[in-house]
Amino acid sequence: MPEAILSLSNVTKQFGALRASDNVSLDLMPGEIHALIGPNGAGKSTLIKQIAGEIKSDSGNIRFGGRDINELDAVERSRMGLARTFQVSSLMPEFSVLQNVVLAQQSVSGKIFRFFKPVLSDASLIEPAMAQLERVGLADRAQMRAADISHGERRQLEMAVALALKPRAFLLDEPMAGMGPEGSKRLTGFLDGLRAEAPILLVEHDMDAVFALADRISVLVYGRVIATGTVDDIRGNEDVKRAYLGEEA
Repeated sequence: MPEAILSLSNVTKQFGALRASDNVSLDLMPGEIHALIGPNGAGKSTLIKQIAGEIKSDSGNIRFGGRDINELDAVERSRMGLARTFQVSSLMPEFSVLQNVVLAQQSVSGKIFRFFKPVLSDASLIEPAMAQLERVGLADRAQMRAADISHGERRQLEMAVALALKPRAFLLDEPMAGMGPEGSKRLTGFLDGLRAEAPILLVEHDMDAVFALADRISVLVYGRVIATGTVDDIRGNEDVKRAYLGEEA
């Protein structure tokens, strides 16, 4: 059996009386898409923030690439190859599409610049950044401001930024949010091919996309994982139907 690239063991986070993560254990295996689903307020985004290093867990253990990362901050985890896209876009809107990717490229290049200008004119950064824009279908938007592209294109740009970080695993927090049917269909196809490059922990409410993509699904309700299994396992789980899927299953 291959070793999990990411594993959580009994991870807990409390905010006052609210237990947002309640002894959560799950893992992400090489080459898979593991979807994390659940109702609004279930604690999915809080858990992603704990994995990414933005929120410190109260207890439990998180391992990435065989290493304990509990004491590492978000930047250190990103440098290890844990790439996150956001439920709410976190791009730099006044920078061009290309510049957003170039700056991500620079963060893993080992080069240190004092000012943005040298970074944004370095051919050794621009060429691979353009390659990532080609991959996500945004090469023709390279010189546009990120603020001026469509919502769906901003989600594509987030993927290009994540790819520029040369990830060993992706944390994707509702990448389909706000996208129409065609945009969701295109992104589903892209993610389907991406799993061979790096496994994906996917938080998503679009159940058509989840059922099309996921190798495994974990269901989070009130901060606790109530079930983990294949798509068929989850579709047929009566506890999951009552708690979340209802007629969608």
